[in-house]
Amino acid sequence: MKKLAYLLLAAFLVTNYSIAQTKYPEPVVTKVSKSDQDDKAFMLNYYQQTLDNLNKSVAGLTEEQLNFKPAPDRWSISQCLEHIVTTEKMLFEMTKKGMEAPANPEDRDDIKVTDEQVIAGMTDRSHKAQAPEQLLPDGKYKDAQTAIADLEKARKPILEYINAVPLDELRNHVGKSPMGSFDSYQSFLYIPGHTARHTAQIEEVKADNNFPKIKK
Repeated sequence: MKKLAYLLLAAFLVTNYSIAQTKYPEPVVTKVSKSDQDDKAFMLNYYQQTLDNLNKSVAGLTEEQLNFKPAPDRWSISQCLEHIVTTEKMLFEMTKKGMEAPANPEDRDDIKVTDEQVIAGMTDRSHKAQAPEQLLPDGKYKDAQTAIADLEKARKPILEYINAVPLDELRNHVGKSPMGSFDSYQSFLYIPGHTARHTAQIEEVKADNNFPKIKK
């Protein structure tokens, strides 16, 4: 568990460390703005947006479409869905673990990435990353709505936790590594950002010229 959490954390920091030094792109699927919302409302809205976008992306797909792979080394939509659900649970446990440490607001000045950069870096599909072996999917979903239901179930305790913890607590727990620093609020943004990233991947699969058409 600890090794897997480190790999996920490393991927998060590498992504955001690189975009902090360059002009980052707009998110591929979900576009968000914090200008008119407070941080907690913004986060909760982003969770809902990413769930709605994923649901819309996979609605009505057949089992054949879910299992289609554009190439042997690329994931099917079913695999993407499984990875989203599995990783969401793991990221939540990792972030909760970070919240168990004493708050360290004195380290906030070490954070070099903004919340918007966390989202933009996570959803930028021009930077590909290999998932840890423990999170590689088999493609177990035969229908999309089962996957969506599992994701909603996985998200319920996450949203309850976010609602229960004061914003200052999320902001004042700062994680450190040789690659950079981030707060727990940003870690919680990483979770729906991961969903948005793979929703974009699903759209790429659907856009493939050989993607099965629905027979009428």
